[in-house]
Amino acid sequence: MSCTVSMTVNGKTVSREVEERTLLVAFLREHLGLTGTHVGCDTSQCGACVVHVDGRSVKSCTTLAVQANGTEVTTIEGLAAADGTLHPMQAAFREHHGLQCGFCTPGMVMSAVDLVRDNPNPTEAEIREGLEGNICRCTGYHNIVKAVKAGAEAMAGAQPAPVAAE
Repeated sequence: MSCTVSMTVNGKTVSREVEERTLLVAFLREHLGLTGTHVGCDTSQCGACVVHVDGRSVKSCTTLAVQANGTEVTTIEGLAAADGTLHPMQAAFREHHGLQCGFCTPGMVMSAVDLVRDNPNPTEAEIREGLEGNICRCTGYHNIVKAVKAGAEAMAGAQPAPVAAE
């Protein structure tokens, strides 16, 4: 059986006819051509498929597209600015060599952005705990942790300063 799903993906409203059982990751990759979100395990173990739905990290390999109907979805492709300027977390991963093969990187970056939104100044232990749902088979996580810490600092610097009370 099929149905129509509509959502905002990376700032653009999209609507497609899909089978009810279509996973969000398949919708993004196969229907919208957004292949930055990776399929690693199909069992919610590796985190390569993490996207933001209404600002929160979700594993798109275990989320149905119909569950995202009416939501705002951000993928790794939508994280950078429209002019191509990398998001501070993306830039930190590049600068601090927080990737090797790159397969886990989109999910890792999306999870890190969500982690830092909730905890703007995470400790190393908090970063490691916050990324437990993301598996990297190439690194020892040392540079990933450094990248997340640097990304957190850059994100804090990129936000407008609070207005002082008068």
